[in-house]
Amino acid sequence: MAERVENTAQKVVIINKSDSTGGAAVVSFRLMEAMRERGVDARMLVAEKLTDSPYVQLIASPLRLKAAFAADRLRIALANGAQRSTLFKLDAAAFGIDVADLPAVKEADIVIINWINQGVLSLKGIRRLTESGKRVVWTMHDMWNMTGLCHHAGDCGRFLQGAECGECPLLGKHGSPNDLSHRTWLEKRRLYADAVAAGNGMEFVAVSTWLRDKALASGLLHDACLRVIPNLFRLPEETELKRTEAPGRLRLIFGAARLDDDIKDLPLLIGTLSQLSARHPELASRTSLTLYGGIRDASILERLRIPYQYHGLIRDPAKIRDLYLNSDIVLSTSRYETLPGTLVEGQAYGCLPVAAGLGGQPDIIHDGLGIHLPPVEGETRADYAARLADAIADAARMLRADAPSLRHRMRRSLEDRFSPDAVVAAYLSP
Repeated sequence: MAERVENTAQKVVIINKSDSTGGAAVVSFRLMEAMRERGVDARMLVAEKLTDSPYVQLIASPLRLKAAFAADRLRIALANGAQRSTLFKLDAAAFGIDVADLPAVKEADIVIINWINQGVLSLKGIRRLTESGKRVVWTMHDMWNMTGLCHHAGDCGRFLQGAECGECPLLGKHGSPNDLSHRTWLEKRRLYADAVAAGNGMEFVAVSTWLRDKALASGLLHDACLRVIPNLFRLPEETELKRTEAPGRLRLIFGAARLDDDIKDLPLLIGTLSQLSARHPELASRTSLTLYGGIRDASILERLRIPYQYHGLIRDPAKIRDLYLNSDIVLSTSRYETLPGTLVEGQAYGCLPVAAGLGGQPDIIHDGLGIHLPPVEGETRADYAARLADAIADAARMLRADAPSLRHRMRRSLEDRFSPDAVVAAYLSP
């Protein structure tokens, strides 16, 4: 068995599905770059390589990757009755690429596993990594590690301690006590227990306090080696903060990789802005909205009651930066966002955050620097949208009262929590 590195490791490999598509990919790539800048030989293994970085490599040939992806999706389709609505909401990690013998893995002191579903790694392949004697750190970007199949359990409590996944609601009529969610839950339990018994217990990282608390309440991870390390965000230099102000106007911004992802709750955003028009008509008459991200049917945006500009999916960070520098408030209506990066990015460029949802938002919105408004049990969607509309009006008043001080304090708060130095040191510490 290889000797585990007890202090600063010099070689790290980060495994993620992509190096640029999706939130986990973006923060994984940032982590690799930050480690390299600090003298660590960090590399990425991916199934989708879109950057030109020489330190990112594919884990297999395109043909093998396509075959693993197809087999993995077929497994889910057989379990859910080929229901397309949940085909990409469930993962069993039954198929994937075995990376344990790749040179980058064999030479690494630390293996960091990030988002590896849809045919990237299988649970069997992850078992091989834990048996290698290397330090294995698994970063959780959602709830999948603690459930049978789903990435966000919502109102389902089958993942909780004292229960076991099975009769999965997302499998619908195809769910049963011994369905795929139950069998995968059992396989994860064996994987975690065997790693601990062999003295190679995996370390789990939750990117937010909310996600850690969910893990500690779960049947699979309640006694795991678990830490909170937030995602790394590179804050812009002061010279980049050349904001364009619009006195008398209120400019909102809302972005995501996919605007119509159920978790982002685009209908709640539309309802909130309708309530803003009804409850605060004078403010609404001076308000506009910027949106960016993929969407299947952009016609839903025609229901917005305020002027808007839709920019589509943007991959260029400089273009996203310019959108934030021309905005005042960054919005998030996500239901179960683990650690919404748009709220960090927005604050970094001077936008006050207003967020809904139950998740990692309180880890981002600190010390009165923005508004986090979770739903109240039993309230209607209309009532919730009305409260969010009032929160936007409150945030607008905060900006009018002292925007320069708010922006200065937001930056200092972000530096304390999300800087490259802090995050890299946390990952490398034993």
